[in-house]
Amino acid sequence: MNNRWMKGPYYPKNPEKYKGDPTKIMLRSSWERTFATWCDMDADVVAWSSETVIIPYFDPVKGQERSYHVDFRVVVKTPEGPKVRLVEIKPYKQTQKPRPNRNKSDKTILSEATTWMTNEAKWKAARTFCKALNWEFHIITERDLFGDIDKSQPTVRQGRQKKAAKG
Repeated sequence: MNNRWMKGPYYPKNPEKYKGDPTKIMLRSSWERTFATWCDMDADVVAWSSETVIIPYFDPVKGQERSYHVDFRVVVKTPEGPKVRLVEIKPYKQTQKPRPNRNKSDKTILSEATTWMTNEAKWKAARTFCKALNWEFHIITERDLFGDIDKSQPTVRQGRQKKAAKG
């Protein structure tokens, strides 16, 4: 599935929920668009924003401090009151430690390993950041958005994504 086919501006149907300028929302993939639509339309989402939280982290691949722009900040209603969640949208493959095999080229193995190392550093920084603020950090993949390849798995429309974002 090509997750970049719908990158570009997003115009919310409920702009009052968006924290920031709702005329300047830029999404990087159709998966982000799916999640943004859920944030926009779900009654339990009180507020949301896109790439407004920036977390410093040390990139072990580049050997330097960098800035991590988390995909979404979402405030949801819970029985205990509003809860802030930072959400990163990633392909499932990038959330798993890569495993070399004979069918992969050295270039592919290196690319997967460096992506994994950078993502792990970002996510560690995000978890630390969230813990300090009593927020939550979630990574949502295509499996959460659309269900597994197995069509019997629930999809975002059936609430699986809502469950993932709400914990």
